[in-house]
Amino acid sequence: MGILLSVFLPLSLAVIMFALGLGLTAGDFVRVVTRPLAFIAGALGQMVMLPLVAFGLIQAFGITGELAVGMMILSLCPGGVTSNILAKLAHGDVALSVTLTGVISLLSILTVPLITAFSVNWFMGEDAPDVNVTSLAIAMFLITAVPVLIGVLIRHFKEDWAVKAEPLMSRLATVLFIVIVAGALAANWQVFIDNLPSLGPALVVLNIVLLLAGGLLANLMGLDREEQKTVSIETGIQNATLGITVGALILPSATELTAYSLPSGVYGITMYIVTIPFVLWVANRG
Repeated sequence: MGILLSVFLPLSLAVIMFALGLGLTAGDFVRVVTRPLAFIAGALGQMVMLPLVAFGLIQAFGITGELAVGMMILSLCPGGVTSNILAKLAHGDVALSVTLTGVISLLSILTVPLITAFSVNWFMGEDAPDVNVTSLAIAMFLITAVPVLIGVLIRHFKEDWAVKAEPLMSRLATVLFIVIVAGALAANWQVFIDNLPSLGPALVVLNIVLLLAGGLLANLMGLDREEQKTVSIETGIQNATLGITVGALILPSATELTAYSLPSGVYGITMYIVTIPFVLWVANRG
């Protein structure tokens, strides 16, 4: 388990973020300026609405301690390669999806450490461990931003190679994601069983509420149908691998995945149970 935490987990996340970077171009970042309303809708959904809804559900379902912190960590995570794939299956605006995923992944280097530290103190009180915000931000920069930027640079200078490599890297990212989720559940199996009656429904409700609320927000802001689908998916889909990794980084001396990572691990399963029927529904609506 020590090797899993110190080597496999951060390396896997780096590979997943590299796969994301290979799909990004300079135009994806320019789109923030050329299509500001669509980007603002997605950013509001992910960075404001999502944590607020998660906080409310934590209170409503009586989730406490490490699991409450873990659920907040999950709510701070951007979408990932999965959200881009689901946006395509839903006949959404894939370019917007890629832009939101890429830009908010980079912004999360700042938002995740700060709000994680706040959440630890808020939900754990005197039992809260010391969270080094600077160290957490540096670690996130190294295992998220750097691989993304490397992928973007390769896409820019070696586009033919990047286009060929992207599908393979995306499949590898999916395999690594499955392994990481399985590891998070295995390391906290008894905690998972004991808390499943509250944690499972809370995560399912979180997913459903955000998918619907993201689409409603986009509709109220006057976005077209494809953009509404994309904002809905980007608001409702989180990068569970990042959540598991951040949960592990809170206690760098831990020899196994802690309960901080468990909500993201459970979400890695419930996410598909909720989103696949939703994606099929919105895709058939045109």
